[in-house]
Parts: sequence; C-alpha cells; structure tokens
Amino acid sequence: MAKPLVRDFPRKLIPVSEPNLCGNEKAYVNDCLESGWISSNGIYVNRFEESFSRYLSSPHAIAVANGTCALHLALLGLGIGPGDEVIVPSLTYIASANSIIYSGATPVFVDSLPDSWNMDPHQIESAITSKTKAIMAVHLYGNPCDLDALLAITRKHGLYLIEDTAEAFGSRYRNQLLGTFGDISTFSFFGNKTITTGEGGMVVTSRADLAEKIRLFKGQGMSLQRRYFFEVIGYNYRMTNIQAAIGLAQLENAEHFIRAKRRNAELYREFLSGIPGLQFPHEDGKCFDTFWMYSIVLDPSLPFEREELTHYLSSKGIETRPFFIPCHQLPPYRHHQITLPVAEALGTRGLNLPSSTCLTREDILWVSEAIRTFIACRK
Repeated sequence: MAKPLVRDFPRKLIPVSEPNLCGNEKAYVNDCLESGWISSNGIYVNRFEESFSRYLSSPHAIAVANGTCALHLALLGLGIGPGDEVIVPSLTYIASANSIIYSGATPVFVDSLPDSWNMDPHQIESAITSKTKAIMAVHLYGNPCDLDALLAITRKHGLYLIEDTAEAFGSRYRNQLLGTFGDISTFSFFGNKTITTGEGGMVVTSRADLAEKIRLFKGQGMSLQRRYFFEVIGYNYRMTNIQAAIGLAQLENAEHFIRAKRRNAELYREFLSGIPGLQFPHEDGKCFDTFWMYSIVLDPSLPFEREELTHYLSSKGIETRPFFIPCHQLPPYRHHQITLPVAEALGTRGLNLPSSTCLTREDILWVSEAIRTFIACRK
C-alpha cells in the first residue's frame, strides 16, 4: 500500500482556478475611477476591443457584458430565430444551449469524441435537417475542435459556424488562433478564464455587417448615428469601462498566461505519468491547446467513484471540478429524450484539476502525489 501524504500543504487551499492580476489592472482601474468614466463609456472599452482585434488579427471585436450575452448576440446577428435549429455538443456549459433558446431557436445535441472530448463530426452529419442553420463549435476546456471536418460540413450544407471560444482563448488549430474560423465567434472573460474582466465577453467576426448588427443589438437597439433613436428591440449587453480596463491589462500578459497554462500541463503529464486508469487531454499535431483546465478522465475499471477522489483531494486542500453534466441530462433539456453515451460517460468520470496560472511546481506536485496516493491505496 502506498504511503500517505505526510508533509505540510504547500498552502491552505489550492483552488481550481484563481485570477492572476499581475499587471496594470490596478493602474487602469484607478484611471477609470479618477476620470469618472466607470460605466459603458470611456477609453478602455475601445482600447480593449482594438487590442483584442489586433491579437486575433480579426477586424471586428465587440466587448459585451459576458460570454452568454456574446453567444446570444452572435445568434441574433446571424438572424437565427424561431423555427431554426442549431447543432451543439451536449457536453458543454449550459450557456451554449441556453443562448440558442434565448434566440427562439432549438438546440440539437450531439455526442462527443472519446479522445478530444469535443463534438463528433460524424454525429453532426446525421443531425442536420432542413431547419438547421448553424453549428456551434465549443472548444471544450481549451482543446480545439476538428475544424477541418466542421468547416467541410458547413460548406457542404450551407450552414453558419459559430465558435464558442469561451474556454479556449489563445488556442490554435493549424497554427491559426481559435475564434477566427467561424462566421462569428465568442469569448468569455469570467473570473476563471485565461484572461478575465471579472464578468465580460467578446464577439468577434470578420464581417462588417455582422459587427454593425451586434453593436446595434448590444446597446438597447439605439441607432449608432442618432442618439435615443431605437431601430430594434435590443439588449443592455454592454461591457463597462472598468471591466475593459482590467481586460486590457490582462491581454497585455496573455502570452505569459498561456505559457503558464502549458507549463502546468507539462508538469501534470510528468507527475501523473504511470498512474493506471487515467486519460489525459489529447493534443494532436494540428492543435495547440492552452489547457484552460487541465482535465483527466477516470477509467471505468477503477474501483472507486470520481466523488471519492474529489472528497479525498478536498481533504488535502485541493479544489477540483467535475466535468459538465451533459445538457440533455439536465432538467430544462431532458425532453429531448436522447442517449449520448460518450458525453454521458465523460460527464460522469471527468475531473478538472487546479489550473491557475498562479500555480507553482510544488502545487502541481502536491496535487499529483495526492492522486497517486489515493489510487494506489484503492487497488
């Protein structure tokens, strides 16, 4: 039997995620406070949008209140609404599906691939109907979808591609940044994301007509040329100047954060190697994964449930998160009455480990040793 961990915790708690505010965040926020521009007007919203656009080499980036708003606006911009269907993976955060409902359309759930954990292109083909208008590609936990396959399907069937890049800022496919493949793409800057504004999101597109519609809808539908003239029923989905100030400072350190995420992945692979029954993230030659979350999947042959491991890790001061529960298994979407075996298995056996850019080598070693000890003691 393996020896239990006996040395002291490296710190009281190793959170699953924490923001890294190591740059100009305080200076920029203080500038907002001193100037009095704290709501949706002010220089930092424009600066953040312009900097994000340059980072992606995409001409249009529109800052919004959060990632869910971004998805809703993307669907509205494409004209997707009642009577339309959007194909989406079931194994995703519920906001992906909810945004489709907000637009009046219907989500059509497909299963995942067992290696990348992303949506299965073969399932997409069989899910397309005359009502299908778009595919929403969710790059789960930072790992790129098979964009070659998805783009071929959209071209073949005349569909839109929406990239839900909430978890994959900085990831690449064939050396091209995610968020630049779709007709329209979205990002989230929630507090646990690779770059954060606390809450916040971004809509990105290369199409000027879509960008203009997004800006119209996000500001209550008020004309961009005539104040208080409302052209459509819009939404208050604007980002504040303070949020944008934090985002700009975060973006200045983006490459540092991405290197830290990939360093975390390298250390986990090293320290967890040789432990039986663990599946690690799959990064093939076409993909550059930023490992927003470093995730493992427990083999069903292991003689314990995932929750036993999470409780043990918690007792050692290690916070974890289970994989998302597939949407079709949640109360709002159970009426779909489908079985998606890969997504269901991953949702039961997947686990996200501490993944902050603030982690030290000692933190990751502590997590890995705890997992090794637990598994060895239950053989």
